Amino acid sequence: MSEQQAVLGSRGHGVVVRGDDIDTDRIIPARYMTSITFAGLEDHVFADVRRSQEGEPKDHPFNDPRHENASILVVNRNFGCGSSREHAPQALMRWGIRALVGESFAEIFFGNCVALGIPAVTADPSDINALMDTIELDPIQELNLDLESMTLASRIGSMSVQMPDGARHQLLGGTWNALSQLLNAKDEIVETSLRLPYIDEF
Repeated sequence: MSEQQAVLGSRGHGVVVRGDDIDTDRIIPARYMTSITFAGLEDHVFADVRRSQEGEPKDHPFNDPRHENASILVVNRNFGCGSSREHAPQALMRWGIRALVGESFAEIFFGNCVALGIPAVTADPSDINALMDTIELDPIQELNLDLESMTLASRIGSMSVQMPDGARHQLLGGTWNALSQLLNAKDEIVETSLRLPYIDEF
């Protein structure tokens, strides 16, 4: 599957995490950010609210076996606020999340999601609450997020979602991966560098 197909194919089960202002330290506590890679972060998503100090599981959606294959996370207002750590969307992605739907997202968190090819779309609070209710009632229903029509379909029907045009076009066009864009433009970059008079100084 290509990067573009992966983004366009935001179809799957949902998982709900309720609450406003859920910050990046709650998504992935800082003590788990000691590795130079992002490997293993999925094991510690929402660690402090998923487990007690003794390591016993708490009542949390990410512990619920009904959501173990969920790929679309539904949240409330200002999700991903606080520290700008890119580990938060990395941890969610490695757990299995491929798209987010919420009332609003912190700006840097949103940008970090787009950089990973993860759509983070917003919707009216009333629609979000209705979507949360139906997912909790029927967690195995399929959700379908369509970035072309900017809609999300569930068992209760189709709802409108929003996303800034620039990010939407990046995801639809497969140009969200900055490193991939640089690698694809390698010849042009080398050609340009050869014309720059100050390159030989370094």
